[in-house]
This record gives sequence, structure tokens and C-alpha cells, in this order.
Amino acid sequence: MAFATAHTMALRGAEGHLIDVQVDVSPGLVGTTLVGRADKSLSEARDRVRMAINNNCGSWPATKRVTILLAPADLPKSGTHLDLAIALAVKAADTDPKGAVPFGPDLLAGSLFIGELSVSGGLRPVQGVLPMVMAAASHGITRVFVPEPQAHEAALVPGVTVFGMRSLAQVVAQLQGEEVPDAPPVASPSASRLASWRGEDRMSELDFVDLDGLAEVRYAVEVAAAGGHPVMLMGPRGSGKTSVAERIPSILPDLTVEQSLEVSALHSVAGTLQGRGLVRRPPWFAPHHGASGASVLGGGSGRVRPGQVSLAHHGVLFLDEFAHFRADVVEALRQPLESGEVTIARGEESATYPARSLVVLAANPCPCGNYYAGGGALLDPCECPETARRHYGRKLSGPVVDRVDIWMEVAPQGAHHGRDPLRPPEPSAAIRARVARAREVQAQRYSGRSWQLNSAVPGPVLTREWPVVPSAQALMDEALSTGEITRRGLTRVHRLAWTVADCDGVEQPGDDEVRTALALRATDAVHPLPARILRRAS
Repeated sequence: MAFATAHTMALRGAEGHLIDVQVDVSPGLVGTTLVGRADKSLSEARDRVRMAINNNCGSWPATKRVTILLAPADLPKSGTHLDLAIALAVKAADTDPKGAVPFGPDLLAGSLFIGELSVSGGLRPVQGVLPMVMAAASHGITRVFVPEPQAHEAALVPGVTVFGMRSLAQVVAQLQGEEVPDAPPVASPSASRLASWRGEDRMSELDFVDLDGLAEVRYAVEVAAAGGHPVMLMGPRGSGKTSVAERIPSILPDLTVEQSLEVSALHSVAGTLQGRGLVRRPPWFAPHHGASGASVLGGGSGRVRPGQVSLAHHGVLFLDEFAHFRADVVEALRQPLESGEVTIARGEESATYPARSLVVLAANPCPCGNYYAGGGALLDPCECPETARRHYGRKLSGPVVDRVDIWMEVAPQGAHHGRDPLRPPEPSAAIRARVARAREVQAQRYSGRSWQLNSAVPGPVLTREWPVVPSAQALMDEALSTGEITRRGLTRVHRLAWTVADCDGVEQPGDDEVRTALALRATDAVHPLPARILRRAS
């Protein structure tokens, strides 16, 4: 009897689980048995691995009984990336008739093997290499064998020696310390570049210096960026909602190393990293309002994959024409808006992905998009009846909009709002510097905590450890008693007040900061923004 173990990984969401591929090759009824809750793609691995070994690296033990166990056996496993580990474990467990072991089980110790095998024995790229290698490093594994095109991706994890290989025969030779044979180059991932993330190359030319006026909106998005607060932009068509939203990434600081690894790992799971290296800038995603729940939130048939709400982690998720999104998508946004993560369950598989993005919603006030409550002349005045406007507004679910911290009406800019040569618009670089300083203050305040921004601080902890001054608390309590805000809204005003204080360099929120927070939260003109704020933002 001969036995060998090779290590690989299984992904559950963005988390990697170490898998022991245990193979026993012994006399008995000839056949190959694969156990350990393997799905169809893994059941097909028996044929792929058999042909790969026969055509590239020796011969399959065709006269013996081969038993392959994927441990732990209670964890569902899927994907073709286990092929390489299975092939190596079979070769290491297959002793020749004389009892010699030219490729012994000890050669596999301390290494991780990731890769799909072709019939010819060549390696093919797979999805999720980065989170797999990150998980392997946490288990103390220091050597990783991956398909050659993904060696750069795996090398992003510090402390791991990566071998980019082209074929099964090359891996065997490398493990035995022999000369590595030549092999055809590994084909690149089949996904088209057109389907990958468009982020920085598309958004890099947009700057707030291009926008005139909109002082209140500028300040609102600066506070939202500084504290990670969800924001709703309401206004008639052509008022500049999309132009403002598309420029928000330009005022966000670069991702930290930890954030960059998290975001890159999510893109690796989705198969959109494609050798781009670490994602350094906050990602931007703007799904169409007709997008399905699986594309926005995650899911799909087979293995559960992250949606755009997770791919925008630490970046911006822009939902334009929010009232036109499907009702199930709108309702499902409750969880990421509240907890910063999304859980998808499909049959026996359940996956949780982080979704702590800056959510920006935009909507017109009526079906035709021309209604403006502030009055003034518009090119096409609204002709929608009042009942149609109310029905349109009801599409915005109450429980969802209550989780939006900032409400801002974007007024149409008339001819008198042109560019002032004596006061040019502020560029994104200046705003980004203030946002970065505010985030540094928050990072120091929440050092050692599981959250990084004001928007993520739990309400009870905020009240207990970081209260506002007593007079400012009285203002919030009065707004709660009069019904202007809900109990959830009280916590969100408290968080906003801290972000306003961080932006202004104030040590503890006072009356001015709470009044500004109430104005940002208000859906009407009951709480206007202070004049000092408008002067600074203009």
C-alpha cells in the first residue's frame, strides 16, 4: 500500500480553506474513487489528471485501485484548480513493483499546488489565486506552485516563494531538483480585457475643477468620502448628479497595503485581476439599473462569486437611476449598507464577501426627470401629475433610504452660475488632501478596532466612547422627539457629526457639527447648511 498527501486550497467566499489531497494507490478492484464532497468539475478531474499523467509525466496506475480523498470531507469543494495537487499526489503514492519511490510523498511537504491540467499535461490559469496564496501563507506554507501567467499575482503575498510553471512535468522536475524541461507557454486567461475592471484608466482624467457651482453638493461628497457615508443625490436631469459621482474617486486617497490586498483578492476571485498586480486606487463600479441581483450583489450558478457591490470594496459603488433598479436588488442593499458585507446562499453553499464601499445613489424626482421643487425656469418644465411623482418616490424603499446618511438635492445650474475668474473651482487634489487628513484622524482614533471609518462605528460604542458635547446631544434628541430622524437616523447623524468635526479639525463634535450633520441628513430645507460651509466649498 502507498499513500501520499498534497496541499491545495478551497475558496468559500473570499476565505481560503487548506485542503489535503490524500491519495491511496493499492492492489484491489481496478478503478478510481474520488470522495470528499466534490462537485461535477472535480469529478471530471479524474479523466483530466489520468490523461495529463499519461501524456506528460509517466503513466497512470491503471492496474491498481486509486482512492482520492479531499479532506476535510465535510467541506464542499469545486473548481478545476485542484487538478495539479491530485496529479502530484497520485504520482507520489504510486510505487513501482520493486518498491522504489522515484517521486516520494516527502517532496510534496510544505508546498501548495494550484492549477488546472489539460489533457496534454499543460497547466491552465484559474481564478482566485491571490486569496488562496494569502490563506496558504497564514497556514505557514512558504512554497507555492501556480500556472506561469499567475506567478506575479501569487508573488504579491510577502514571505512566499512562488514557482510559475507551464506543465506537470516541470513541477515534478522542480520538486526533484532536476533540470526543468521545456514546455509550451501557458495560455492566458480566457476572459476578455473588455470584461475586466475599467477603473483608473477611465476615471483618471475627471476632476472637480471641471464643475462650476454646486457648493453644497461638493461639501456633501467631501464629507461622504472622508467618513465613508452613503449619499443620495436627488435632482432633475442634467443637473450634474452623474458628473459629481464620477469625480468622487478623484478625492479618495490611495488604498493602504491591507486594503489593496483585500480588493485585489476579491478581483482575483471574480477572475478580473488578470495580471494587473495589486489594485492601488479605489475601484469604481456603476452597474446599469437593469442589472440582475446576482451581478450586483453576487451569486450565480455553480460557485458563488462576488458581485459589483463587493468588487467596489474600499471604492465607490454608483447606482444611477436608483428608482429604476429591480425591487429585489434595492431591498437586498440593506445588508451591505448596514453591515458592510453581503452574504449569498445558494443551496448548500454560502459565501460572505466584504462590501464596505462608498455607496452613491442618484435619482430623478419624477418619471420625466424635470421636476425641481426649488422652482426656477427649466428647459422642459415637469408635466407629471402629483400622483405620478408620489408613486415614483415610493419606489425608494423606506428601510433602504433610512440607511443612507447624506441626502443632497442637486439644483440645476443656470447661466448665473458660470465660472468665476476670481474664484476658480477647487481641484480634486486639494479636496483629496483634506479627505486623507480626516481619514488619518479616524485611523488614529480607531486604532486596534475592527473598523476604520466613522460610518462603520457601532452605535452603542459611538455613544459610550465618543459622545458629542451635551448641548449637541440635546439637538439630536430634539430631532428624534419631533420625528425628523429615526432611532437609526440618530446614530447616523452622530457618525456624520464626527466626520464633520474631523474635516474641520475639531476634537469633539459640538452644536455646529451636529447642525451641519442634521442639514446633510435632511431631505428638505428644514436644516440648511451653514454659510461658513458654503463659502469654503464654493
